[in-house]
Amino acid sequence: MSAVVVDTSVWIEFLAGRPTPELDAALSHGAVILPPVVVAELVSGARKPADRAAIVELVAYLPVHDTPVDHWVRVGELRRKLLDRGVTVSTPDAHVAQCALDRDAVLLTRDRIFTGIARVAGLRVAPG
Repeated sequence: MSAVVVDTSVWIEFLAGRPTPELDAALSHGAVILPPVVVAELVSGARKPADRAAIVELVAYLPVHDTPVDHWVRVGELRRKLLDRGVTVSTPDAHVAQCALDRDAVLLTRDRIFTGIARVAGLRVAPG
């Protein structure tokens, strides 16, 4: 199985105990790559200290996508390209998409914004 970048929307389902067979398969194959902003989004959404601790423990075992300055330049270039085509996305969403593009990975998501990114930037998206 090739690399799989997983968006926050899929992690939320996973952490809530709802079925996420694509994520389960990627985890079992060691194929999951974690965008750093997803960690921040998950932790910020966890209301209980125990939930935040569980998230930190879970993600401690996953490879995190490296984000040097040139990654952020590509994020900005992606947002500009999308804006030029009439697609407005947040910097965090552009970052998640760019992580998948950098790795030539599939992005697991339940967020429709990534479909618009895929049409413009060649992002490979799969439902999570």
